[in-house]
Amino acid sequence: MVRIVGLMSGTSYDGVDVAAAEFAVEGETLLLRPLGHRGIDYDDDLRAAIGAALPPNPTTVEAVCRLDNRLGEVFAEAAAVGVELAGGRADLVVSPGQTVFHWVEAGRARGTLQLGSPARVAARVGVPVLSDLRSADVVAGGQGAPLVPAFDALLLADPDATAPRAALNLGGIANLTVVAPDAPPVGYDIGPANALLDAAARRFLDATCDAGGARAAAGRVHPALLASLLAEPYYAAPPPKSTGKELFHAGYLADRLAALDGPVAVDDVFATLTELTARTVAAACDRHRVVEVVAAGGGVRNPTLLHRLAALGEGRWRLRTTDELGVPAQAKEAYAFALLGWLSWHGLPGAVPSVTGARRAAVLGAWTPAGPPRAGVATGAPRRLRVVDGRSGASSGPDCGLRDGR
Repeated sequence: MVRIVGLMSGTSYDGVDVAAAEFAVEGETLLLRPLGHRGIDYDDDLRAAIGAALPPNPTTVEAVCRLDNRLGEVFAEAAAVGVELAGGRADLVVSPGQTVFHWVEAGRARGTLQLGSPARVAARVGVPVLSDLRSADVVAGGQGAPLVPAFDALLLADPDATAPRAALNLGGIANLTVVAPDAPPVGYDIGPANALLDAAARRFLDATCDAGGARAAAGRVHPALLASLLAEPYYAAPPPKSTGKELFHAGYLADRLAALDGPVAVDDVFATLTELTARTVAAACDRHRVVEVVAAGGGVRNPTLLHRLAALGEGRWRLRTTDELGVPAQAKEAYAFALLGWLSWHGLPGAVPSVTGARRAAVLGAWTPAGPPRAGVATGAPRRLRVVDGRSGASSGPDCGLRDGR
């Protein structure tokens, strides 16, 4: 059995979800035993610092370095909480970091950057840390996102299924995984779930979100604003595809509001943005002819959004949450990253090429050790370096101390 702590901070950049899990193998089945989960909020200053570093804002290398280490301290604290949830012992921590840029050009991912100083995490908890989980897939020609479909495909696997089912995550971005009989999984980012809603909350309410979808429930959909939002070319692009706050940010919303003939009531802005998410998600579900949608993420705490999704799917697909499958909806992605850690720990691929578009399935992540490997441990710190001839073993120079490091 392997105990793994999974961390996750999404595009909403409001905090870190922590989950601890124990994994064991039984035949062809991987068993996951949840050991507990918790959420740790970013403070206002850190949220502001993250927001200032996100596109389209200009930033500096100094600001990025400072932010990397500040986030590392938070992830280190979150990892320590996860180890406590695991009963005081974990074999590894998966800390994917906070995404600050996902470089996509002409539909192809060119690079990705997550911050969170894994060295600080490893130093705090004393176990190996897996980070930078997206880059290996990008190098293999994939989008580097979404990665959670590896978890979804296993969770929804059913040899008796006769129709496609889908896993839906409603974070800053809405992403969908479709699991169909006798076909490889399909998954992609649909568009904004909470990203534009949260941007509106910061602009109009000086709050982080529309709590409980209350303002959306009090408003009415603004037809012209909705039409402008639905005209976004990203929705028509075929998968594989991924997106984030590089596209769906506060400036994006401001530009579309400014292009209208007149002002829009605040509650109507929230109602329209909620309708945007519901319609784009429902269209994706209908496109794949799914019969069931299993939702997770922060968006499931928005009853206005969930009720609208259920109404759009009525008669075609049933909507429920991952809680019914034993996975807490608020911690699903943290558990999913713990599973990705289990795969990498065993040298197994975690990215799904049919989802990301990669040429091959990549083993994900970079390891930061918390100490030396089990073999080859030196008996003490060296004081000198001697260069020897690789062919004869003879010394190539005098046995002297390092010139600048004595």
